[in-house]
Amino acid sequence: MTDLSLVLLAALAAGLICAVVRLPPLVGFLAAGFALNAAGVAELDGLETLADLGVALLLFGIGLKLDIRILGRREVWLTSLAHLGATTALAWAYLGVVALVAAGLLSETDWRSLLVVAFALSFSSTVLVVKALEESGSSQSRFGVTALGILIIQDIAAVVFLTAAKGSPPSPWAILLVLLVPAALAVRRVLARIDHGELLPLFGLALALGPGYALFEAVGLKGDLGALVIGLLLAPEPRSAELAKTLFSLKELLLVGFFLSIGFTGLPSASDLAVAVLLVVLVPLKSWGFALLLRLQGMRHRTSIKAATVLGNYSEFALIVAAVGASSDLIDEQWLVVLATSVAISFLLSALLNGRTESLVAVAERRWPTQDPGRLHPDDRPIDVAHADAVVLGMGRVGCATYHQLTTAYGLHVIGIESGEDRAAELRAEGLDVIVGDAMDPDLYHRLTRTNEIDLAVLAMPFHGANLTAMRLLEGRDFAGTVVAVAQYDDEAAEMRTHVDAVLGLYDGTGTALADNAAELAGFSRRE
Repeated sequence: MTDLSLVLLAALAAGLICAVVRLPPLVGFLAAGFALNAAGVAELDGLETLADLGVALLLFGIGLKLDIRILGRREVWLTSLAHLGATTALAWAYLGVVALVAAGLLSETDWRSLLVVAFALSFSSTVLVVKALEESGSSQSRFGVTALGILIIQDIAAVVFLTAAKGSPPSPWAILLVLLVPAALAVRRVLARIDHGELLPLFGLALALGPGYALFEAVGLKGDLGALVIGLLLAPEPRSAELAKTLFSLKELLLVGFFLSIGFTGLPSASDLAVAVLLVVLVPLKSWGFALLLRLQGMRHRTSIKAATVLGNYSEFALIVAAVGASSDLIDEQWLVVLATSVAISFLLSALLNGRTESLVAVAERRWPTQDPGRLHPDDRPIDVAHADAVVLGMGRVGCATYHQLTTAYGLHVIGIESGEDRAAELRAEGLDVIVGDAMDPDLYHRLTRTNEIDLAVLAMPFHGANLTAMRLLEGRDFAGTVVAVAQYDDEAAEMRTHVDAVLGLYDGTGTALADNAAELAGFSRRE
């Protein structure tokens, strides 16, 4: 218990220091791991297990919130595969040239081993990227979804590599994993009926680690991939978002173990540190490659830069490659320490840059050629909303009722914003003017043009945090029209009233009263 207390206090202290100086706490956890290792504190028994649990829950959570169809998009699979190939080739050539003039580890490594190292450097960190997206509220943004899709393709490539490196193919029983697809239908029905208490997080944890991690490991596949697959299979169930939210705190706590474990990998010597720094030099080129490939796929400068910035780091997978490569005599064991150090440095640089993406976007938009909107990706084109009188954010039951009341009773031209693609398609089929977009995505408001010509915005989402975020984003775009919101509880309503023109109860009049109140405040007259 003494060692556990020491490790927890060190992690807490380092995390708090980083928070004070406005760095992500994970930077402190990394530093704490190296500091404890340098102080001679032995790695805790079970720390690696806790780290593995955290990563498994992280990927399970990704699956719960991701539409699997994103993997079939060209900007995802083509960008991911092209970047893996190009980055591996570039890193291999770079390491080969440096090896000719360097001494020590690099000069002693043959070209085959350098190729393995180069391949390890081509991956981006799933853990770091997901945490960065969650902290910025960008998980459902265009660049966030694209980045997550790229990471999943990388994970699939990792499974292929590990299988080949170990020299043992998956068990023939792996083919039976296809039965998880029909089984997921029954599991979704169970999820729909579980109450909101302690059974819900236990249900998620058991699925992520049972039929997810453990089952895939048993048939010779990567357990993390199994947790991701189970999450993807549960994603169509509406309560999957609630399940992801209940597991959030547990996942965050377990991931502390992951960042600490990197520091316990080993302490680098001066020469190891020098090699690690030489490897980190490739990170900016890696980011630039993502930005270039995404631009070629028709993504906006903004989307390309933000995705490239968040993906600009090395992956924890590099440590797995080093461990497997060393056990298979593909590379020297010393590379494990070097790669752990380079991964840690890249995490620090990435954490610093992720808070400055807006300035990077501004530079790119000034210096890069202006893009033709007609040649942009259909999901990333500017949206002209000047023809609308009002916009309703959130097209659930309340939002739809508000939309219909504003159009039929007041004759307004209304645009609805809905995050679900299938739901938006259904509403468009009914004749409603609905666009797909996440109201909590800052990039959505950059795509909406001439919003200053809209007179009314109605925040009709059922979650207070979503409405609050949308309201702040509207303020950031200098929206001058009337803003009306819904709230479920008195304290939520009180907080919203300091920012919007009116707040109504979530279920008062099922949207009709909300529309009437909003129209009256905006100065619209009811049709006779």
